[in-house]
Amino acid sequence: MKKRFTIALAGNPNCGKTCIFNALTGARQHVGNYPGVTVESKSGRFELAGREIELIDLPGVYSLSSSSPEEEVVFRELTRPGIDLIVNVVDATIPQRSLYLTTQLAELAIPMLIALNMSDDAARKGLKYDLPKLEQYFGSPVVPTVGCKTGGVRPLLEKLAEIAGHPERHRARQLSYGPDIDDAVNTVAAAIDALGLKRFRHIPARFFAVKLLERDSSVRRIADFAPAHPEAEAQIRHLQDKHAIETDTFMADRRYAMLAGACRGAIIATGERRREISDKIDVVMTNKYIGLPLFFLIIYLTFWFTFTAADPLMGYIETGFAWLTDAVKAGWPDTVFPFLRNLVADGVIGGVGGVLVFLPNILFLFFAIALLEDSGYMARAAFVMDGVMRRFGLQGRSFVPLVLGFGCSVPAIMATRTIESERDRRVTIMVLPLMSCSARLPIYALIIPAFFAERYQAVMMWLIYLIGVAVALTAARILKSTLFRGDGEIYLMELPPYRMPTFRSLMLHMWDRGRMYVRKAGTIILTASVILYVCNTWPEKREFSKDYAAAAAEARRAGALTDAQIAVLEASGRLTPEQLEAVRSDRMLPPGSREAFVDPGPTAAQAAVLNAAQAADDAIARLENEKQAELMEYTISGRIGHALEPLFRPIGFDWKLTTASIGALAAKEVFVSQLGILYAEGQTDEESVPLREQLIRNYTPLQAFCIMVFCLLSIPCLATLAIIRRELNSRVYPVIEAAGLFTLAYVAALVVYQTGTLLQIGVRMIQ
Repeated sequence: MKKRFTIALAGNPNCGKTCIFNALTGARQHVGNYPGVTVESKSGRFELAGREIELIDLPGVYSLSSSSPEEEVVFRELTRPGIDLIVNVVDATIPQRSLYLTTQLAELAIPMLIALNMSDDAARKGLKYDLPKLEQYFGSPVVPTVGCKTGGVRPLLEKLAEIAGHPERHRARQLSYGPDIDDAVNTVAAAIDALGLKRFRHIPARFFAVKLLERDSSVRRIADFAPAHPEAEAQIRHLQDKHAIETDTFMADRRYAMLAGACRGAIIATGERRREISDKIDVVMTNKYIGLPLFFLIIYLTFWFTFTAADPLMGYIETGFAWLTDAVKAGWPDTVFPFLRNLVADGVIGGVGGVLVFLPNILFLFFAIALLEDSGYMARAAFVMDGVMRRFGLQGRSFVPLVLGFGCSVPAIMATRTIESERDRRVTIMVLPLMSCSARLPIYALIIPAFFAERYQAVMMWLIYLIGVAVALTAARILKSTLFRGDGEIYLMELPPYRMPTFRSLMLHMWDRGRMYVRKAGTIILTASVILYVCNTWPEKREFSKDYAAAAAEARRAGALTDAQIAVLEASGRLTPEQLEAVRSDRMLPPGSREAFVDPGPTAAQAAVLNAAQAADDAIARLENEKQAELMEYTISGRIGHALEPLFRPIGFDWKLTTASIGALAAKEVFVSQLGILYAEGQTDEESVPLREQLIRNYTPLQAFCIMVFCLLSIPCLATLAIIRRELNSRVYPVIEAAGLFTLAYVAALVVYQTGTLLQIGVRMIQ
């Protein structure tokens, strides 16, 4: 008995194939309800009746004609040795179209099992299947499944266990195309058999003969079949003379004719089909007048939900990391390995913690995106956007990778393999980094709540994403009119029915993205944070422009409270005994004591004392800031930042923002991490001031908006540039991408900052 068994899972896009794959293997793989979610074949393993089953999830295709990258992947996988069984997943709600692929799979003569998936939806549509008749027609077992429901694949497992022992008994029977085509196929197959090819002896020559008659590009590229080309061309000319039609079109017509006969006898429509709920919803959702506004409204609600749900959790996480930083500094004496102490507290905890604070945003954003995908709305969004995108030189199929770009540019660029037009694919790849990926979300989540009122936060998030989309589409139009000029192509889009997403699918999607984000924080960002911390602290400056200790002592003496001023504070009755003791001892106001005079406000005498104390504190703080500035400016980061500051000053960046922008090349989240480290360097051990408050103290709303614009449009992370090089097989394109996006980001930020400064918009510090 064979202990290891290899099964290929094949079917059309949106037939529920990946749902079945997840149900059988338990793999945590995202299930998306729109075309193109499975780009490469994936595999999983499970045990069945004492056998180890390897299940290969092939990309969704409509045929084996090799006219798209997905079909080439499927062709390559199914013609290699080692496939014991094909599980052909068929959408039971649209059998005649779905079974077209089945007729081509049958020609491979590999044992096959047909899974009529979504059989519950088919029953609701009034479709009733005569399974024995279908089995008799194709010569393969047929089993109904409901892949998206618990227990919905149990019949499939039972049938697999039954046929696994003797799969050869379930080979699909040879289908007939009619005497004339069958004669041509047999003639070409005989010519192939005469070649004695050992490489493809596990596949019948008839399969390759059909492909040569269809002028299939994948088979014609195989040099082994070149000697059979003359015979194939002779048969093609014979069929063209007889039928006055191209053979590939004629054979497709014959396949559909065969299916019409099979479905007529094995599938019955019981009663009058009612108009489905999906069609009624689509009257509104895909309406040419309100479909687009509804799309933007749904995206806006997505961002509103992300902010509203994540904000409380972010506050808890931020407080927790601040407490952890203070606890490490309090429990670790600054005389014991001081550099390592600060590296852990400010570099590791401050850097990684500053990024993990935004984990709730990532989770809730991907929950919302998964909801849109799994419900079926994402395909409608592509349909609605198709007309708009064609005005910018792209097709609706480019919309799916662009939406995936909101998550991560790397898988989004890989998803462009579903775009058949090489020009459109290249253009889509080049503009994809302009979509706001999740790595940029921590930057927005840091800036927007700090500088914009709560009622404007969702609007600002929606606006920054919309700017990215608008710039990407404009760039696509320019590229299609210049570097990638050419005619557009027709895009046929499938709209799957609306479905209720499963809670398990949504949670798995959140978990996968959250795990990737945490893993990134624990690897790339951790490494970058350590490197950046070293750059931010080394070399350490020993000699300063002035004696800051003596200057601070002089400032304390000059600002010390007099006995009369202390008496005013004692008489106020607003300070605690501990605070009064600190005043008498240090002759300075201790931290937090001013809050006692807020409500009710201080008297004139008390206000005079508070103002004098504040002036002394400000003088001491200025000296401390000057010292920290000298320390940081002496470091590697400071030197690089200062060297580039003249270039970045016109867009509102100081040397700290400049340095953080350079660090963001490793990963966009590092921008937040780098700022956290830089500003942590200037803090005391007694109190850690949150990064948001530090930014509010040092920058204006105009500068904050320029930061977001620059981070949105600038050079993507190194991983994105690497995947561009791999997908386009060129070292030139990543260089063009980096140079072009930096120029675009700089010019855009320059225009915004200089215009805002001229018009005095958002140029005042937030008090």
